[in-house]
Amino acid sequence: MSKLALFFRHVRLKNTVMKTTCFLVSLFLLLSISSFSQVTKVPQVAKDNFARQYPEAREINWDNDVINVNVRFELNGEKMNAEYSNKGIWKKTEKDWDYDKLPDDVKDGFDKSKYADRDVVETVIVYLPGDVQQYRLKVEKNDLQKKYLFFDDDGRLIREAITL
Repeated sequence: MSKLALFFRHVRLKNTVMKTTCFLVSLFLLLSISSFSQVTKVPQVAKDNFARQYPEAREINWDNDVINVNVRFELNGEKMNAEYSNKGIWKKTEKDWDYDKLPDDVKDGFDKSKYADRDVVETVIVYLPGDVQQYRLKVEKNDLQKKYLFFDDDGRLIREAITL
């Protein structure tokens, strides 16, 4: 055999080994992903609690990030997101809202806060256990200065958090 024929034979053999290796790695990743998704199934207790809490919910989409179970849904035409623990215990529900629909006390509280010069880019009502209701405003001054502000029904700023 000529040196050129040996060279091409060697190259074909290397390609075959590389293709086999790539196939085995892909197969391993596929099996790993499918087994991981089985571990993060939505607990039935969370589904049951959600069904009792929101029997009229539509367009239901579940997501389990191992620590929390989130469900996005529509209720009476409004988009909402509920969060449950991985044990199925309800933690909170958020509802998209319009700033103009906020109670006057909340708008007044924001106007009197040190963040009044910032733009409100998102408004959400947060429902918490114990029949607690808060209003979360996402405000920003620029691309780097963004915060979540939480107000109670009386318009008091009760907490703030940095956001991206």
